[in-house]
Amino acid sequence: MSGASLPDATRGVSRRGLLGLAGAGLAGLGLGVAGDRATIAATGGTGTASASSYPFYAGHQAGIVTPAQDRLHFASFDLTPGTSRAELIELLRDWTLAAAAMTAGRDIGEFGAVDGPYGAPPEDTGEAQGLDPAGLTITFGFGPTLFETADGTDRFGLAAQRPAELVHLPHFPGDMLKEGQSGGDLCIQACANDPQVAVHAVRNLSRIAFGRAAIRWSQLGFGRTSSTSTSQATPRNLFGFKDGTANIKAEEPAAVNDQVWVQPGDGPAWLAGGSYLVTRRIRMTIETWDRTILREQEAIIGRSKGEGAPLSGGSEFTEPDFTKTGEDAAPLIDRAAHVRLAHPTRNGGHRLLRRGYNFVDGNDELGRLDAGLFFISFQRSPEQFSAVQLSLARNDALNEYTRHVGSALFAVPPGAREGAYIGQALFT
Repeated sequence: MSGASLPDATRGVSRRGLLGLAGAGLAGLGLGVAGDRATIAATGGTGTASASSYPFYAGHQAGIVTPAQDRLHFASFDLTPGTSRAELIELLRDWTLAAAAMTAGRDIGEFGAVDGPYGAPPEDTGEAQGLDPAGLTITFGFGPTLFETADGTDRFGLAAQRPAELVHLPHFPGDMLKEGQSGGDLCIQACANDPQVAVHAVRNLSRIAFGRAAIRWSQLGFGRTSSTSTSQATPRNLFGFKDGTANIKAEEPAAVNDQVWVQPGDGPAWLAGGSYLVTRRIRMTIETWDRTILREQEAIIGRSKGEGAPLSGGSEFTEPDFTKTGEDAAPLIDRAAHVRLAHPTRNGGHRLLRRGYNFVDGNDELGRLDAGLFFISFQRSPEQFSAVQLSLARNDALNEYTRHVGSALFAVPPGAREGAYIGQALFT
């Protein structure tokens, strides 16, 4: 910038925040804070949005009822020791502006990937150059430890604003959780129809966080395992079965309001219009499943492998009839079948909006695929998930072929309006 002063919007950045950006090789460039290109994207300066983009600024965050994209990059962050409340707020401001730019298909920062000074690293990493937004959505969440650490420390003066339900999920029967794949202060869910666009989003948001927050764990996902719109076909998981047939859809506004969005009066006012996000990293024992006969596979799930119809009869979207029996008087849908135990009639009417993804992370030390389902669900209350998961953990026949190794819960604030930052009501 050849001695020019920083853009106005950067002047509120804390000294620690600026030093953090400098440590990433970005001093003086206003990365993720302001600049003409980010400002144009954030304010919708083009006046239109392509069919492959979703606006970042809205009443609810995108990436929840948005039609589920095909690729995921999810990251959980911990705040760096010594980070102050003011620096946390500045990080959320920076992330908000950068997210608004990237979801609009634009570079972050004042100069982006290629127009900056040769004597400094580019502001934007550049791997999304020439790609359209690919339906990118970026969703932010706050973990229980943001409000109060395990030892009771209130680092940011937020303990009084912590929702009563935002606590670590209980230990369910069969859990084999790994510390390095669970928890976190903050989370970012980046979904897109191009894997490079999703990775670009988390990569750049992580750079912006330098000196203030660092990735605790992350997960790449492919092949969505549920549909969030009636316009989408039901996809399949790595066991080869259709997954999420009965998922909540965006076209069910009454169900979305009742089961997904936190309502006024549910808890702290800052969370109204938001939701709760649950992640579970579920390792599948692929090799054992692949040696299981088809009849047993279908009995375990409770649906046919081809059509996805309940074993009580009909087609994919026929409501299961758990009272039907066969010639031997045994239920056509086994008492331990996954579809029976997950059904709302078995769980107090609770439904979840699922947005999970398949993953394959190479092989383990025994040569078996490290593969499975990265489960994601959004719900009005964590109790909805806990009720369903407890039912499954106790009796689901599918447990023989799965292991839950990662778990996290986050409060997802409502969307941000233009000129504000994500989660602003929590701090004001």
